[in-house]
Amino acid sequence: MRLKIALLAGDGIGPEILAQSVKCLKAVEETFEHQFTFCEAPIGGVAIASSGEPLPQETLDLCKDSDAILFGATGSSEYDNDPSATIRPEQGLLKLRKELGLYTNIRPVKVFPALVRNSMLPKKTVTGVDLVIYRELTGGIYFGKKHLNENKTLASDLCEYTESEISRIAHKAFKAAKKRNHKLTLVDKANVLETSRLWRKVVKEISKSYPEVELECLFIDNAVVQIMMNPSKFDVILTENMFGDILASLGSVIIGSVGLLPSASVGNDNAMFEPFHGSYPQAQGRNIANPVASIFSTVLLLQHFGLHEEANAVAKAVHKSFIKGITTTDILGSSKYGTDAVGDYIADNIVDADDIFNMNDENIGLGRSTII
Repeated sequence: MRLKIALLAGDGIGPEILAQSVKCLKAVEETFEHQFTFCEAPIGGVAIASSGEPLPQETLDLCKDSDAILFGATGSSEYDNDPSATIRPEQGLLKLRKELGLYTNIRPVKVFPALVRNSMLPKKTVTGVDLVIYRELTGGIYFGKKHLNENKTLASDLCEYTESEISRIAHKAFKAAKKRNHKLTLVDKANVLETSRLWRKVVKEISKSYPEVELECLFIDNAVVQIMMNPSKFDVILTENMFGDILASLGSVIIGSVGLLPSASVGNDNAMFEPFHGSYPQAQGRNIANPVASIFSTVLLLQHFGLHEEANAVAKAVHKSFIKGITTTDILGSSKYGTDAVGDYIADNIVDADDIFNMNDENIGLGRSTII
């Protein structure tokens, strides 16, 4: 297969972790005889520094002309510490999602057996956890009209959703649940918010088309408690933009590190793959950032294009690194290996199907039918 992949390294540790993903994709390319073309472009703080814009037009054009996008991270303490800044790195990512129509964000949360003790929760609570969050990504309060009065004493953010925006992601989530464990949980705040009441109305109506999928509706506050107490009860979680952002953060508590969570952002015509974590500027240039979330994002990329054997080869190599203890300091307390060493080990252990079949390590995989 031939794929053109746009590389948006961004800020902070973005370039370091993205470099490890590229190593793995090049190993896949060589092992399975594919042809991947990589094209780099700036976004976020580095783009502001060079062009004054967080998303230059050239970057957007490249993304539209590519088969997929691999994203690193965006954000800078320079802007975080300046509340008066009107142009911010994160605006580039939000605009990119909107311009490309990436309305569905998919975030798998899977606890691997080798990492159970790495979780912040009790072993019995996290063992067997394998859930996926479907977060609406281009609507809601993050994209609504914003207002600040002249005296800067009153501010507002408008949260809006249309029936069509809810319907298109709901169908994706139900299809995923149909191929997994036949359960979908809608998370909202329908006892207070009008937008949540619309979500609940639309999703309940759509559920009639998927009778084999059990639908549960939870308020966001209750959902947070239940995910922390019994995460294994969840299969597919469907929710709006801001609630999805909150729930995805809980995944790092369950799995034990934000450096392990990948994500895919997909629309009708475009797809972007990125780690869940931020730019982590404190670690920039220190060779300590965990590249696994970014590498797992390449697994989702390969799945997206139907390259399941290749995706399994990458996931198997990552799992082998867990078992062998070749991890960064946030995993299993190891401090011996850096970002580059972990990336090298994983890339070097990407092998073809016959070798995978002959391995006896624990079964892996990021989930069933993660990308629809």
